[in-house]
Amino acid sequence: MTIRKIITKGVIDWATLKVESVETIDYSGPMALAAAPADYLDTNDLKSVTAGGLIREDVLDQIFDISDIPTPFLDMIGTDSFDNSYSEWTEDKLAAPNTANAVVSGSDITSAMNNANVTNAKRVGNQAQISIKSVQVTSRGQATDSIGRSDEMGFQTARRLQELRRDVEAIALSAQGSVADDNNATAGKTGGAGAWIVTNSNVGATGAVAGFNTGTKLVVAPTNGTKRGLTFSMIQTQIENVYTLGGNPSVIMSVPGVTKRLAQYLFTTAYAAKPTQNVQGTGDGVAQVSQGFIDAFKTDFGFFMQIVPNRLQQTYSATQADVFGFDPMYWALGLLYGWKVEPLAKQGLSDRKMLHVDWMVKAKLERANFIIRDIDPTVAVVA
Repeated sequence: MTIRKIITKGVIDWATLKVESVETIDYSGPMALAAAPADYLDTNDLKSVTAGGLIREDVLDQIFDISDIPTPFLDMIGTDSFDNSYSEWTEDKLAAPNTANAVVSGSDITSAMNNANVTNAKRVGNQAQISIKSVQVTSRGQATDSIGRSDEMGFQTARRLQELRRDVEAIALSAQGSVADDNNATAGKTGGAGAWIVTNSNVGATGAVAGFNTGTKLVVAPTNGTKRGLTFSMIQTQIENVYTLGGNPSVIMSVPGVTKRLAQYLFTTAYAAKPTQNVQGTGDGVAQVSQGFIDAFKTDFGFFMQIVPNRLQQTYSATQADVFGFDPMYWALGLLYGWKVEPLAKQGLSDRKMLHVDWMVKAKLERANFIIRDIDPTVAVVA
């Protein structure tokens, strides 16, 4: 660094300044800058103004949220319609093989043969349930410059719709029994998948399943049993039971703690496929990807089952969980009119909307699925 000292003579008259001499000094050490005078207006002064300051904080104009979770069950099943608060459908099945099926030439048809398929039919149904969310934004809140959104009402409406769908997902997978709406004090409730499946079920000690009651036409909630760990033999048994009845379940769904431990068990067995090397890049910077998770397996009967964790599926009782074996073809989300967003009458300085859906779970053929109840999500899966 070079410092020049300008030497002048007498009182400086900037208009007629005459430089008498210039001295140059070479300096290589540190150089301290003088602090800003106290009477300068700096950002610190603006920030220290009472109640938040005058500086707009450097806030990223975006909202981050990790709760925007998919709805695996609703996403994999179809949708259907219904026209009343109670909707019915029929189940049917083929008659068992008749190994004595031989008749004399010229024989006539008997009434027993005519009615064989009629006796296998079953009429079932479910109650509808109305689920709602509400949005209310003040006129000032709508006009305010908010972080992360330009339209507060639009933002809040979108978020509540997501929450409404998450509610439906959790209820649909629950063991909730159905309740008829009395149009007075009792809200209608739809029977969840955990209450529907009866034919192929495995429950803990003292537990029991009930399913659809043909007399009351209600889906009866199961009785919780003793909590226990999951075994792979439980799953194999239920897969065989469903397959014997003609079903091919393709999805195992449960809470993350269960699916994680099921995958860990399968990975340690001799039947697990050997991981293959997965190398990305070349030279010294290659990245090898560890493959230590199993998300599908082939059953003893030739079809595959996918392991699907569901973060919205709820535990019950003393932290117990259901393990479902689903054939998505036999489930549907029944909708009376779809997902609606309706503005409500304006009251004062705010705008209001109601989000609602009138829906039900349609278990079109419960015996094509299985359920294993009362599972402890924290216990390792064993053979």
